[in-house]
Amino acid sequence: MKKQAIERISTLIISAFGLVAALAWNGATQAIFKEVFGTAEEVVPMLVYAVVVTIIAVLVTIWIGKVTEDKE
Repeated sequence: MKKQAIERISTLIISAFGLVAALAWNGATQAIFKEVFGTAEEVVPMLVYAVVVTIIAVLVTIWIGKVTEDKE
């Protein structure tokens, strides 16, 4: 039971750091889009931002999956 609790707590802590990093990257990416497209409040730039981030997330997820499979 103690081992399971430690594993779950460590998973939660790692997830929390991942969320913080994701929010930091989100802010940085939005700032870049503001520089390129102007204000981020417009619908089209925000849609472009969402699509680009989604594509990057999918590609990175696939890459991480392949790296993980290769290591096992």
